[in-house]
Amino acid sequence: MKHLSIREYIPVLLYTIMGVLIGIIVGAVDAIFGRVLLGITAFRGEHVTVLVPFLALAGVAILLLYQKISPKSQKGMGLIFETGFEENEEIPKALIPIIMVSTWLTHLFGGSAGREGVAVQIGAAVSHTIGKKFEVISGKTEKNGKIFLIMGMAAGFGGLFQTPLAATFFALEVLVVGALFYEAMLPAMSAAFTASFTSHLLGLEKFSVSFSDTFSVNPQTIAKLILIAIVFGITGGAFSYFLAFAKEKLAKFIKNPYRRIFFTGIILSILFLLLWKGRYCGLGTNLISASFAGEKVYVFDFLLKAVFTIVTLAAGFQGGEVTPLFSIGATLGVILASALGLPVLLVAGLGYAAVFGSATNTLIAPILIGVEVFGPEHVVWFVIICMIAFACNGNKTIYGKQRLSKMSDFNRIK
Repeated sequence: MKHLSIREYIPVLLYTIMGVLIGIIVGAVDAIFGRVLLGITAFRGEHVTVLVPFLALAGVAILLLYQKISPKSQKGMGLIFETGFEENEEIPKALIPIIMVSTWLTHLFGGSAGREGVAVQIGAAVSHTIGKKFEVISGKTEKNGKIFLIMGMAAGFGGLFQTPLAATFFALEVLVVGALFYEAMLPAMSAAFTASFTSHLLGLEKFSVSFSDTFSVNPQTIAKLILIAIVFGITGGAFSYFLAFAKEKLAKFIKNPYRRIFFTGIILSILFLLLWKGRYCGLGTNLISASFAGEKVYVFDFLLKAVFTIVTLAAGFQGGEVTPLFSIGATLGVILASALGLPVLLVAGLGYAAVFGSATNTLIAPILIGVEVFGPEHVVWFVIICMIAFACNGNKTIYGKQRLSKMSDFNRIK
């Protein structure tokens, strides 16, 4: 076994120290972004009928913002993936304010979207910029850019959701399915934990749920669990498939991006107001709260939230997919648990994590989401359900630029 010399430890130590710096900066930006977004969400909830009718105009404003300031930034997560694969050398600094403002506009006027894509892009942009400065001092290396990018992604996710372990492995897993870049693990972890601590210190609260539900282990229960895991996997895979499908078809049907976002925005506004006056607007945190507070969850909640999120993002509005995926998984879990006679809160929690994992084509991150949000006492169930869901997602992903390692689709159900 080869032992590393002191000199070989120095780069890892430097990256880890840089991770702390990145974590502080990204955590602070996440706190600003997240707190404003929560305020916007609350404000929209009180003025739904006044704000939602202007979603189409907000969409046009978003496109103008990108076109006038930084057209390259409109690639969003695709730009981050291209940078990770060295197909792109520069992440514009303008991406940070543009993605924040455009996401605030999307949510203020009712678009159904998430926030993690924003946080990951912010983290990547900050880290990439610092990495370029670091190269001037230390010299450019083959691994430098990728390590800094992973640190930034971990910091962005960790600062927003305050789940640093999940954030670390999300950043490690998401670029290439089936391959982990272990050299970035410690730096990414330092960035994620620092960002999480910083955002919390600045007033951004973590979402967590505590419950004592458990399963009676018997053949009947095991069969039911396998069934719900398969459903979660198919749901995440279907969401990813139809998101890509909708983007492609909508772009062909309405080629002009301004007309596309304007007319789609009008249709969305009408439907949002007709269906319970904004129940399916925004992040979907209202549906998550309903799932874990014993409030009314409709059989079709998960489906409508999925459809509205897909159409919102396909039209060109900004945000992300993960928080809506959490709400889709939680509400679906409530319905399945009620139908099969299983503990509702635990199955809702399993859906929360597993649908996210199957849609992002990640495995370790959703398991750790389950642990960090719902407690380590349920870890065995999260491992089992997330593994089965991951195997059943058909290798679909919400990230079009995500790559597969040579062995990543071995024995996967397609």
